[in-house]
Amino acid sequence: MGSFSYLAGSPPRWAVGGFPPRPLTAHRAPWRRCTGPGRSRNGIPGNSPHPICPVRTRAQEGAPYSGRVTRIERAQTKDAGEILTLQRAAYVTEAQLYGDPFIAPLVESLEQIRAVIESATVLKTVAGGRIVGSVRGRRADRTCLVGRLVVAPDQRGRGLGTALMKALEAELGPEVDAFGLFTGHLSEGNLRLYRRLGYRETGRERVHEHLTMVHMRKPV
Repeated sequence: MGSFSYLAGSPPRWAVGGFPPRPLTAHRAPWRRCTGPGRSRNGIPGNSPHPICPVRTRAQEGAPYSGRVTRIERAQTKDAGEILTLQRAAYVTEAQLYGDPFIAPLVESLEQIRAVIESATVLKTVAGGRIVGSVRGRRADRTCLVGRLVVAPDQRGRGLGTALMKALEAELGPEVDAFGLFTGHLSEGNLRLYRRLGYRETGRERVHEHLTMVHMRKPV
């Protein structure tokens, strides 16, 4: 799960959905090679890991959900590293889907995430001492811009994304008139979730030949 975002007011056209133009000098995140079957014709494997995958810390490898009650709370700057690792793991499937390993969530830096935590509302879901989900919200006039909704790949299907969205709406709802977000046209899981939560499509914008952004809004 992952929804694209730009949390600094009105996004430039390229930033809708977090897909910047392919940089002249690639700003690459730390990567390692993954094992798996060979690539398909477009270089993206079918049911195997992406050939370039984000590095995970030893503490996060093999740390499944313990079954303990989860809690949602405000993220702190000390959480930035774990949220960054979670974000990279969550967005690999989006990179595969759109055939672009340079989507914004995969090249965002640790310093940028720290800055967002300090300046916006960032919520985290914690289970068994592990951060398994996160979402961001920032007020722009009377609208809350929602972005970077992520859930750990091994925790999807448990309702954590829905819980994070509802928690963000509960926290910022009294301060805004509406919530706005955008996601890619191929991200069917995201679209189903947002529609189920009451978001309605307000328009579409083609930002790349392989990507059309779907803008959605929910009044308070």
